[in-house]
Amino acid sequence: MDHVYRVIELIGTSTKSWEDAAKNAVESHAKTLRDLRIAEVRQLDMKVEEGKVVLYRAKVSVSFKYNQ
Repeated sequence: MDHVYRVIELIGTSTKSWEDAAKNAVESHAKTLRDLRIAEVRQLDMKVEEGKVVLYRAKVSVSFKYNQ
């Protein structure tokens, strides 16, 4: 059977690490999206205040089964 998948972009944040930021993006949306398949980290960045890293951000592309 053929399937169609949709890809969306999410941005997760964490004060601890990029890994936690990516995990937060995926796991927070896994509750509302069905059949998540692949998550690909596309970009990493961080927020800096007064010379210190205060927030890690991960931009993640997520694919899930699209039911028409």
